[in-house]
Amino acid sequence: MIWLLFLVFLSYTILIVILAIGFIKSEEFTAKKSELKTTFSVIIPFRNEAKNLPFLLKSIEEIKYPIELVEFLFVNDDSSDNSVKIITKTLPNTKTNIQILTNKRVSNSPKKDAITTAISIAKNEWILTTDADCILSENWLKSFASFIQKKAPKMIVAPVNYQVKNTFLEQFQVLDFLSMQGTTIGSFGSNFPFLCNGANLGYKKKEFIKLHGFDGNNNIASGDDIFLFEKFLKADKKNVIYLKSKEAIVTTFPVKNWTDLVNQRTRWVAKTGNSSSMFMKLIGVLVLLTNFSVVYTLCIESLALFLVVFILKMSIDLLLFWPTIIFFNQKDSFYKWFAPASFLYPFFSLIVLFKSLFFRYKWKGRSFKK
Repeated sequence: MIWLLFLVFLSYTILIVILAIGFIKSEEFTAKKSELKTTFSVIIPFRNEAKNLPFLLKSIEEIKYPIELVEFLFVNDDSSDNSVKIITKTLPNTKTNIQILTNKRVSNSPKKDAITTAISIAKNEWILTTDADCILSENWLKSFASFIQKKAPKMIVAPVNYQVKNTFLEQFQVLDFLSMQGTTIGSFGSNFPFLCNGANLGYKKKEFIKLHGFDGNNNIASGDDIFLFEKFLKADKKNVIYLKSKEAIVTTFPVKNWTDLVNQRTRWVAKTGNSSSMFMKLIGVLVLLTNFSVVYTLCIESLALFLVVFILKMSIDLLLFWPTIIFFNQKDSFYKWFAPASFLYPFFSLIVLFKSLFFRYKWKGRSFKK
């Protein structure tokens, strides 16, 4: 058993070191003064987001970008609360081009349908997607526009951060989420990208149409981001680029209870099994084995061995965690909550995996299969 633990942790260490080096190699981008000419259609699907929409709408009003170059397409996915009314109330008081669309359901994936519905009428060159529970920074579009003019990409993956309160549930979420953000940036810096997040994703409309959008994975409820991302990578990997910029960060909020957190993470994990990336699947297996090793040593082996394994994993994780925490300015979360979150995470990850394999999950009031 010791030899198996050694092999698992050696492999895990190599992975984290590669990602940490990739994170450091990934150059931070600073938008420079340039002519603002890129046009954007920002697509925001929503379902029962009355509590969050006022924050998003306020951030949209504060964005510094020529209003004639951007449109915001809100797609209503069968909301039963006051979401539509909240957006409608803002329309007479804004010069921003905001439209409310009704989702046209044609598949098993409501969000993919919503994005496709909006793209069918989108007027502009670049599609940006975000979520209704997000806050956009004032220089968000400027950062994208400057990056596009300098790099001429076909798809842009950009960072997402959490705004959290000082509770264990929320702090656990931000640390878990930032591990994925660090992995995403590190994978781009190491030239084997395999993750993205639809809350901050951009691509050229003509490329979306050329690649037939979400065709081929509409039967899968989740994955509006990762499966499209894999299509772009397969077609032209060198023009799928990460925008490592603090000005481009989109901020979102954690869920409010453990049940919703398990369902959310189950929805994310469910995408992995349907991914076309064998590399992504292998990394998933390695991370699973590492977390299982921590649980196994506590439940089956000795407390002494568990402490060795637990401290070893925390030390390895720090190699990638620390630069990620610095970039996203979440040092307070790290200092107070890293150790307890690290203890819970192996157990939590196994619960999420078990649920994704054997049970349906609920999200936004709907029940989905894997």
